[in-house]
Amino acid sequence: VTGASFFVFSGALKSSSGYLAKSSIVEDGVMVQITAESMDSLRQALREMKDFTITCGKVDADDPQEHVHIQWVEDDKNFSKG
Repeated sequence: VTGASFFVFSGALKSSSGYLAKSSIVEDGVMVQITAESMDSLRQALREMKDFTITCGKVDADDPQEHVHIQWVEDDKNFSKG
């Protein structure tokens, strides 16, 4: 589990790269590189406020290296109050 100040999603990953998706730490945030097709699916999930999972790693790997889970949670109105 990684906490981050921000996330960047880039839809510029080429299908021919051999990766499902790639993630990396950028300063105090996380950058996730995905294919254009995955970006379309992510946009749709965000519009519909649905959870979305991105599997990172090589296409031919037996076990994926990482998962990026985008989850909608209840609004916590007491966060950073004061």
